[in-house]
Amino acid sequence: MNNIDTMSVNAIRVLSADSVQKANSGHPGLPLGAAPIAYELWARHMKHNPANPNWINRDRFILSAGHGSTLLYSLLHLFGYGLTKEDLMAFRQDGSLTPGHPEYGHTVGVEATTGPLGAGMAMGVGMAMAEAHLADTFNKEGYPIVDHYTFVLCGDGCMMEGITYEAMSLAGTLGLGKLIVLYDDNQISIEGDTDIAFTEDVKKRFEAFGFQTLEVMDGNNLEEIGAAIEEAKSDLTRPTMITIHTKIGYGSPKEGKASAHGEPLGEDNIKIMKENLGWPSQEPFYVPDEVYEHYKKLAESNVQVEEMWNELFANYCKAYPDMKKLWDEYHNKDAAQSLIDNDEFWAYSENPEATRNVSGQILNRIKNYLPNLFGGSADLSPSTKTYMKDMGDFSKDDYKGKNIHFGVRELAMAGIGNGIALHGGLRPYVSTFFVFSDYVKPMARLAALMGLPLTYVFTHDSIGVGEDGPTHEPIEQLAMLRSTPNFTVYRPADATECIAAWYYAITSKDKPTALVLTRQNLPQLSGSSKEALKGAYVISPSKKETPDAIIIATGSEVQYGIEAQEQLAEEGIDVRVVSMPSMDVFEEQTDDYKESILPKSVRARVAIEALSDFGWGKYVGLDGTTITMNGFGASAPAGLLFKKFGFTTENVVKAVKSVINK
Repeated sequence: MNNIDTMSVNAIRVLSADSVQKANSGHPGLPLGAAPIAYELWARHMKHNPANPNWINRDRFILSAGHGSTLLYSLLHLFGYGLTKEDLMAFRQDGSLTPGHPEYGHTVGVEATTGPLGAGMAMGVGMAMAEAHLADTFNKEGYPIVDHYTFVLCGDGCMMEGITYEAMSLAGTLGLGKLIVLYDDNQISIEGDTDIAFTEDVKKRFEAFGFQTLEVMDGNNLEEIGAAIEEAKSDLTRPTMITIHTKIGYGSPKEGKASAHGEPLGEDNIKIMKENLGWPSQEPFYVPDEVYEHYKKLAESNVQVEEMWNELFANYCKAYPDMKKLWDEYHNKDAAQSLIDNDEFWAYSENPEATRNVSGQILNRIKNYLPNLFGGSADLSPSTKTYMKDMGDFSKDDYKGKNIHFGVRELAMAGIGNGIALHGGLRPYVSTFFVFSDYVKPMARLAALMGLPLTYVFTHDSIGVGEDGPTHEPIEQLAMLRSTPNFTVYRPADATECIAAWYYAITSKDKPTALVLTRQNLPQLSGSSKEALKGAYVISPSKKETPDAIIIATGSEVQYGIEAQEQLAEEGIDVRVVSMPSMDVFEEQTDDYKESILPKSVRARVAIEALSDFGWGKYVGLDGTTITMNGFGASAPAGLLFKKFGFTTENVVKAVKSVINK
């Protein structure tokens, strides 16, 4: 390593250690050990332009080991992405641009929100899949307009998480040659040496996945690291995993110790570290001018790389105007808005139909309007109805295919979906049975945190699953997803509401949407309408302006509310029926609209939903009641189960009378 390289690497180390020390909180160990990896990659092997962080053909870098965030922040500062020295000094402080873990959309240059270990691995696979699909769709001979790599820096903790193996298994199967995993192998975790819980041969496991596996014995040797990265790039038939042996807390008295992982080094130890590194000053956050100048030159060289691409793209557009038009369609985030008045899009059959079937029909309409639709299921597309006809299968042999076979990998599927959405240019969806949203939840939470418009198609939504029994009958999952901030849940009652749910999902720009759909057939309800886009509406009005009671229901249970309304009318009881396919969307409406649907003066209310009652209290109040599930289901035909657990017209009538007579 020449002197300027040495100084540049050590600048990352010093800034990282000082940031953690000033915050008196954080993880200095990884940045000290992995600084040479990051510097060599960003300085010599990665296409990125700090002057345009969103350049579409940039290489992507994900810090899967997100606890080492000061490594990334130091890089962004030194390369000129807009993070100031003051931002580094504000590490982990309220309102700063340098939160404890990297947050997408909050800090310029952060490609993905990471922290839950292994999540970045799955998102990296999603980004690599997006690159492969777009490259096969758009590239022409002499015009590689989509041509970039995805680099993921991970640690021992990432390698222990199950999501990593789900995602990497699929990456190997798909032969994602533009995916390069940089494994910072320091053999230390919070509790001590990794041998206490992790002794497998990671290299052999990745070989079994179908990866090219390389090894760098000295994590401080830039030439060795660089050679491995170039070798990885040269094999486009396989993804690559590079094991790089490093020392956690390098240069400090805590080098190689677990205590370097997740706590400040201490001022005395930082002083010794700077002396060991030959750093020219003990002043916190000091970086010599020549180091800043070196990083500035590196950044400027990447401006030229983008300028060359811009010229290539301009010539491509002239040579292939039809492809330019398609490119614009792929990148038009408003493309689905016009479907609001498209009669063909809103058409449906009057025959009873499971909402999962309706969803499948709508999906196959949407693909004709949104050519960038890209998704699939966790080995369940025949059941979730999420296969796009005539769109081909995404595979190692055909990256143009738009149907993804994720295999039985729900957690990785959701993480990969996040990566596809983060990459840009595609409109992804994923699907599985609703009960398995438990597997999906951690990555769905990250999607909500990042504001990603990913669509989840969850079918088999209640005890209507029937014979498969309680293991496959969701109960608490709806409440779980509804409780997630910035996450929209739709449980439609019929075809019209299902179409509305899809419309909401594909027009969303800043949040994920879950469609919760039935296995069993449902009738088409005469009062259903596009008003479902407001989250709740009066699907069957009362005769009087102020009804005697209000029935609120979702999904398959709305029909029982309407039937009960008819029976109650015969007894002189006037009831309003409200369909509430989305609590989340209803809560976004004006107070006046909410009052018009659920007037506070009507306290006699009954909510019906074949799932947990959690969350319904705010709508039924102290004087109302619910007909919901308070335990797990059972194995029997669906019709029998609905009767067994009280989801009948007769029981709704009884419940309404009980709240009126309170």
